Amino acid sequence: MSSQPMSIVLAHGAWADGSSWAKIIAPLAAQGFNVIAAPLPLTSFRDDVAALDRTIERVAGQVVLVGHAYAGAVIAATRSDRVRALVFVAGLAPDEGETVADVFYRAKPHALAPALAPDAHGLIYLPKAAFAAAFAQNASAEELAVLAAVQRPISPACITVAMERPLWKDLPSWFLVAEEDHMIPAETQHFMATRMKAQVRSHPVDHTPIVTASGVVVDIILDAARGAMDNAPPRQAAQTS
Repeated sequence: MSSQPMSIVLAHGAWADGSSWAKIIAPLAAQGFNVIAAPLPLTSFRDDVAALDRTIERVAGQVVLVGHAYAGAVIAATRSDRVRALVFVAGLAPDEGETVADVFYRAKPHALAPALAPDAHGLIYLPKAAFAAAFAQNASAEELAVLAAVQRPISPACITVAMERPLWKDLPSWFLVAEEDHMIPAETQHFMATRMKAQVRSHPVDHTPIVTASGVVVDIILDAARGAMDNAPPRQAAQTS
């Protein structure tokens, strides 16, 4: 194994930014990992993958990628040969030929899930009330205020692009299923985790456990990092078919 510390790159989902990982970063750093949050512009799927790739270039050694919600698709689209494991936190994981929207709308939405539509500028914002109802119903009033204030809108160009061969077909994956998710039905999460043959951790948490249940998120990331260190030899190049 390389003498360089393993790096953990965190990718935020829609309607969030890097600050959503605030409760995750310090515990991982305390374990000796180099931790960095990738700033995704949410302007197009291609832009987001490029931003993730630039972040990976900034860190040393082997990498564990962690994606929350929409960013599950983003972490599975990089082609960096330094990535050793993937972690999906209530993540969206389209298969080859599928779009993010395909899996997001696979099952009937939760009764409290908000209706989503682009505004006059072609951007999709999450209604303020939806943060408490669906995005993070277990968050405190203070946390909800911050989440709503820093939200980054997402472009339809992020969710309508067909996925190429996802990296989870070539690397070990871990999946935290949020059983009380009001944005991505738990049924959909179990479906995606099963078909990628992920190591699954299922918890009664909301859509944003990186804020409301940080301990279970840190635990699954540490599991993935340990697994990656146990399987350190470079992976083979991804298959093309």
